[in-house]
Amino acid sequence: MYPVSSRFLARLAESHQVATRVQLFLTTGQVIDLDHTGGSVSVARGQAVRRTCTVTCPDPSLIPRSPTDQLATYGARLRIARGVYYGDGSSELVPLGVFRLDSVDGDVNDGPVNLQGKDLSAVIADDKFTQAYTATGTVVGAVTALIQRSIPDAAILSQITDVPIGSRVYDIEADPWAGAQEIAAAAGAEVYPNADGVFVIATLPDLATATPVWAVEATEGGVYISGNRGMSADSVNNGVLARGENTADGVAPVSYLATDNDPGSPTYWGGPFGRRPKFYSSSTWITVNACTQAANLLLAQAKAPNASGDFSSLPNPALEPGDVLRVMHEDGTRELHQAASFSVPLDEGGDFPITTISAKEDS
Repeated sequence: MYPVSSRFLARLAESHQVATRVQLFLTTGQVIDLDHTGGSVSVARGQAVRRTCTVTCPDPSLIPRSPTDQLATYGARLRIARGVYYGDGSSELVPLGVFRLDSVDGDVNDGPVNLQGKDLSAVIADDKFTQAYTATGTVVGAVTALIQRSIPDAAILSQITDVPIGSRVYDIEADPWAGAQEIAAAAGAEVYPNADGVFVIATLPDLATATPVWAVEATEGGVYISGNRGMSADSVNNGVLARGENTADGVAPVSYLATDNDPGSPTYWGGPFGRRPKFYSSSTWITVNACTQAANLLLAQAKAPNASGDFSSLPNPALEPGDVLRVMHEDGTRELHQAASFSVPLDEGGDFPITTISAKEDS
């Protein structure tokens, strides 16, 4: 969770006035604080572009009408934040992301105007290779090179132990952002731009050992609104075979099969669910350890049931995908959930559905 004060979390459960800020950074260097009437920031760990935004503004002059306007708008960025007013003249804002402005449309006479954007990973994804590209070295070095190839001043924050990779040749038209994710998996990690627009290389917190960062409880003064359980076994796998094959570097093939080995799990490899393996291969994985790290990371995603709308709470803009939450339903049952996706409104809207990666009973 993005670092906030204890006062901030307590305020979320109380009646309060929402504070929001939307800044437009034009290519001319001009920064505009936008008046806005609504919008949202959607965050989804399972999507290639993790953060997207929509902003509704009343001012029709934001619609580009001349070549000069278009030049200033194409390549512009949005920086969005939401927080609370404390009622004593002070406020606390939490960043929700830095976005490439992708579209501007609306009524040219009366408005409103709708702005839409994607986080900075879209810049890397759209900068597809126009010639063959070889990634080598280590995970952090190779991922950094791919990101800074498209955004030279991009900030990179590594939270992993760096490991070497085998050389990986990407063909013309290949997606560099998908390549960065593939390389990060060699260290059991993922890469994404955080709420500050910094590219982070990190592992997914372990639900079994991570400390919950927020309590969502159906009690007086709690932030719980409703709970809903639904899931499907479609596209759920309980085993991942990761294979490293790199003939160019003269490295012998390596592999590792990661399975759900918890007898108490509904997707236990040796249980009634059966065996449903998934297969991945990459020339960047040149050791059994690299295959192990990648297989375990991919298994954590593959074995999670397809669940939606696990519960709703009052909005918490500081939440991050992967955060572990302690949830208490109206019937008193307690669970630990790991956040996967949610949408933060830019108005006073109260409902905040959170979809989870996984969940387990809490004692």
